[in-house]
Amino acid sequence: MQRRLTDNDRYHRPYIGYGKRDKANATLINGKGRSTGNTTAELTAELSVINVQKGKKYRFRIISMVCRTSINFAIDGHLMTVIEADGEYTKPHVIDNMVIHSGQRYSVVVTADQPVGNYWVRSNPDYRGIAGFDRKRNLAIFRYAGAAKHDPTTTGPPNKLPLNEYDLRARDYPTAPGLPFPNGADVYHTFVTDEVEEDDPVNVHFTLNGIRWVPPTVPVLLQILSGAQYAQSVLPNGTVYRLPSNKVIEITLPGNNEDESGPVSFPMLSVFPILTIMEYSTLTIFMGYVHVLHIVHGLI
Repeated sequence: MQRRLTDNDRYHRPYIGYGKRDKANATLINGKGRSTGNTTAELTAELSVINVQKGKKYRFRIISMVCRTSINFAIDGHLMTVIEADGEYTKPHVIDNMVIHSGQRYSVVVTADQPVGNYWVRSNPDYRGIAGFDRKRNLAIFRYAGAAKHDPTTTGPPNKLPLNEYDLRARDYPTAPGLPFPNGADVYHTFVTDEVEEDDPVNVHFTLNGIRWVPPTVPVLLQILSGAQYAQSVLPNGTVYRLPSNKVIEITLPGNNEDESGPVSFPMLSVFPILTIMEYSTLTIFMGYVHVLHIVHGLI
C-alpha cells in the first residue's frame, strides 16, 4: 500500500521580509500540526493521523516542502527501509530516522509490525525552526486499525540507524559515467548561487550565475508541451543551459557562507532524477538514456 507524507514549515507572517535568523513557528505533517502560539486554536489544532493495519507493509513517499528548515523524520517503534531518493530507486537501506532538506523526496517502506496502538510520527526541525515536542508540536499520529483514538505515549527512536546519504546505492545503473576525478567529463558547467538583498526586503531574491529567475506568466513546461515555444524564448537570457546528447556533463556547485546555505535541488526537465547536491560538490551526469550521478567530491 502507498501513502504520501508531506513536511512543511509554517510562518505566522509572510516569509519575505522576515529576518534571516527568525524561526519557523511550526512544522506541519500533511498540512496539520501545532505551533508555538498560545491561543486556544493553536494549542488544540488537529494533528494528522496516518491509519495502518497490522501486518501490512506501506510505501510512504515523503516530500519535504519546507521553506528553510531541514527536518528529522522518524516513526516511534518502527524501522524504515529507504528504496528511492529523489526519483532514483536505491538498494534497500534500513534506518530509524532521516534528515530531509528542502525539496528532497524519499520513499520508505514501513512494516506495521508493532502491537496495535498509537505511535508518534516526529518531524523535528533544525535550528531554523523551533525544535521539540512540547505541547505536541512537530508531531502526527501513526494509528493501527483497532487502536483507541487517543494520543500516543511512545518515546522517540533510539537514533542508532540515521540515514547517511552516502550509504545509499543505486539499484539500477550503479556505474557512473565519465572518469572519477574533476575534469573527467565532456562538458563542464559551474553554477554559483547567491542571495541578493536590496533596501526593500520584499525585493530579496536569489540568483544563479548572477541571473535572477523571473517566472513567465504561463508555466514554462506547459508552453513547451504545447509546442508553441522553446524554453529559451520564454525565459530570461542566461537561465537556460542546453546540453548535448550522449555526453558526460560535469556540474560544479560552489558553496557559500550564507545562513540559507544547504542542499540545492535541481529539477532537470530532460533528466529522470532530481539532483540534490550539498555545498562544495561536483557531480557528473550522462545525457543519454539513463542519468546516473557521479560525485567527484562532496556529498549527495
